[in-house]
Amino acid sequence: MSANSGIEWIDYTFDYCVKLLFDIAHIMGITYEEINVWIFCVIWPILSLIMFAEIIRLRLKISSKKL
Repeated sequence: MSANSGIEWIDYTFDYCVKLLFDIAHIMGITYEEINVWIFCVIWPILSLIMFAEIIRLRLKISSKKL
């Protein structure tokens, strides 16, 4: 798999990340597709929800101190 966007640094970054995912998947004994699902369909959404909740918590904390 190789990127073909025509922008050299984007192609290099994409190729590097894909190879890294293949290597990590191999070490973990899973496929490239499985690691993609874990990262982008499970881990990333969970972390985004946690970050969103933390932002709300901190905004509420700041607004209560202003009163």
